[in-house]
Parts: sequence; C-alpha cells; structure tokens
Amino acid sequence: MSKLKCPSSALWLEAVFSDFDAFLLDHASCERKASAMALSFVSHYPDRAVLVREMMVLAREELEHFHQMLWLTQAKGLTLLPAEKDLYVQKMLKQIRRGPAEYFLDRLLIAGIIEARGCERFGMVAEALPPGLLQEFYRGITRAESQHGALFYRLARTYFDGSEPAERQEELLVHEAEIMQSIPIRPVVH
Repeated sequence: MSKLKCPSSALWLEAVFSDFDAFLLDHASCERKASAMALSFVSHYPDRAVLVREMMVLAREELEHFHQMLWLTQAKGLTLLPAEKDLYVQKMLKQIRRGPAEYFLDRLLIAGIIEARGCERFGMVAEALPPGLLQEFYRGITRAESQHGALFYRLARTYFDGSEPAERQEELLVHEAEIMQSIPIRPVVH
C-alpha cells in the first residue's frame, strides 16, 4: 500500500465544504474515469489473467460507485459535467517511463497512488461530515479506495520480482508529493 509523503491540506477540506456540489460532481466524474481506467487495463493486457480478473471486478465496483454518485447528485438537482482532464492525474501520468515493462509497472503503481490519495481525501471528508447517511457513504468509499490502492500494489508485486515495485513506488511517491504541493487547491478529489 502506498504511504503518501505529504498529507492533504486542511485548506483543501475548507475548499471542498465551501463548494460541496462541485466536489460531488468531480467525485462522480472520478468514479466514471476509474471504471474506464480499469477496463483500459483489460484491453491493453488481455493476456494477463490475474490482472484481467481483478480489473473486471474493479471496473464493476467503480461503475457502481459512479451509479451511487449519479443518484446522489441528481437527488441534489445537479447535472453531471462533461469529462475534464484532471491536472493531478495528468502530472502523475507524465511520470510513466517508456518501455513495455516499465510502462506497465508505472501504470499499476500510479493507479495505486491515485487510489491512496483518494482514500486519504475521502476519509477527511467522511470525518468532517455530520453523522448520517452521507458520512456512512463516504466511510464506505474510503474503505473501497484503500482496498483499490492495495490491489494495484499487489498486482505490481505479482508481475514484477524483487524490490523493483517498492523502489519505483518510493520514487513515484516523492513525485506525487511534489505534484500535490504544486497544484492549486480546489474543491475536487485530486
């Protein structure tokens, strides 16, 4: 599991609660993109049976989360927004190295780090919400994100030997901390 090098700022949480509707819409978008990302692993690596099996489960779970977010946003009278590029994710993806093995390893590890950041942030939101259904929902999402982060690291260790996954993950976590400190604080998941 990824050990993030810098925590999210309390200013981020303030931004979320200053425009919670924007946060909810971004969260819905993130769930939709996460499902698509899991399916992209299936499409790019159909010969890796363990990966395909795990990504199909993940894609369905992320799609269910998107469905839950759709209900939540529509109940609030919100309309989903067109997909936008996520600055954090774009910067993380720039860390991917060339070469088939390096590319595959980096994609797995970056996906896990992104899930770990989501876990941290959803946990912050859950703890800041008043007791009730929405708080329980975000606690459940936090648990799911934690499992997803661990899944990607486990897959990296399945397909790569020795210390390579752990060493590369440490490098990527340093980059992730730099990215977190460089992007503006907004009411979005990442």
